[in-house]
Amino acid sequence: MSQSAPAPGDSRRADVGSGSSGWAAGGTMFAGVLLLVDGVLAVVKGIAGIASDDVYTRINNYVFKFDVTAWGWIHLILGVILLFVGLGILKGADWARGAGVGLASLSIIANFIWLPYQPVWAIVSIAIDVFVIWALCTDRSKPAF
Repeated sequence: MSQSAPAPGDSRRADVGSGSSGWAAGGTMFAGVLLLVDGVLAVVKGIAGIASDDVYTRINNYVFKFDVTAWGWIHLILGVILLFVGLGILKGADWARGAGVGLASLSIIANFIWLPYQPVWAIVSIAIDVFVIWALCTDRSKPAF
């Protein structure tokens, strides 16, 4: 059996030793889409919290107690920023990967504190953010655009 190296002009790239997997490379694009989705979810949560305090359950003895309107503004602002970073990742901006990891981390913290108010939405958002952080930290390839 003989092995041959790709020709110098060959566009194929060997992934051996590059530290990048196909899952992570495809995951980076998907992470951009998920940041957009997470941003939209946060904006909707924010608008609902701002519009009416009666939308969410009130919790009396919760350690991280904020007014629901304050939570609405937190989620609304975070959601708008997540939307912009998600668009940056989809466009291949260099700054967007680091910002995406940082903002997904902030989103995890905000949704963890938000758990008693809306547990299902918070857990869904946390799962999305964990995947986004994994995908953005694992893929070491340059964007193809």
